[in-house]
Amino acid sequence: MPLPDIDPIAFSIGPLAIHWYGLAYVAGILLGWAYARRIAANDSLWPGNVSPISKTQLDDFIVWAALGVVLGGRLGYIFFYDLPAVLRTPVRALEIWNGGMSFHGGLTGTTIAMILFARRNAIPVWSLFDIVAAVVPFGLFFGRIANFINGELWGRLTDVPWAVAFPTGGPFARHPSQLYEAGLEGIVLLLVLAAFVYGMRALKSPGFITGVFVCGYALSRIFVEFFREPDAQLGYLLGTNWLTMGMVLSSPMILLGLWAMLRARRQAALQL
Repeated sequence: MPLPDIDPIAFSIGPLAIHWYGLAYVAGILLGWAYARRIAANDSLWPGNVSPISKTQLDDFIVWAALGVVLGGRLGYIFFYDLPAVLRTPVRALEIWNGGMSFHGGLTGTTIAMILFARRNAIPVWSLFDIVAAVVPFGLFFGRIANFINGELWGRLTDVPWAVAFPTGGPFARHPSQLYEAGLEGIVLLLVLAAFVYGMRALKSPGFITGVFVCGYALSRIFVEFFREPDAQLGYLLGTNWLTMGMVLSSPMILLGLWAMLRARRQAALQL
């Protein structure tokens, strides 16, 4: 079926065009912030039944998080996927609609912002990592939906009944891989993390939720990469149809996530 005819521009205010992509980031950040406030307010979820962060501190942190996501995400895309083109035409670095953002870059930028904010406000850094990790799937979900609306980052050729023909992908039926990612990285991962937060009280082991998120995202991303078309300027890094930059960047995250979970459990056991 053809891609639904949805204008990438949601609305305009005079000469200012508001894109769905930008609204997706705003929606993800605001919903994540609201959910984080709810988690932070529940003392029973945290070590010693005392929340390590106040709602006021979370309100202040949202600006830091937004800067980390946007700056890190854009710089990550440039360095990982588009550096030669940006070196030829530097103004391309500011064209956020041209290629978009990199999750791995956004993760790096947000991590730096979290470390700096936690140190400045005397907040346990692993607990701040955990609360942010628990809400990131909101942003991932809306970001992937915006990718679908924009007809970008589409999937590989396929003949499945739900295949979509994207205007920029030629007259070919392709996997709507953006929706696969929205489902796995957004909805499924959010529910898994919520089960650990509320069902298993995993926030009492600082760092465990972070490990679940990092590992869960990596596994989801690697799985979807088998259906997603690699960036044209990079193609497949090995072989003819399997190893992509997304797989390369996500693979170490599995080990990092497992390490964070084991470390959290070990630290919690030592404190018993």
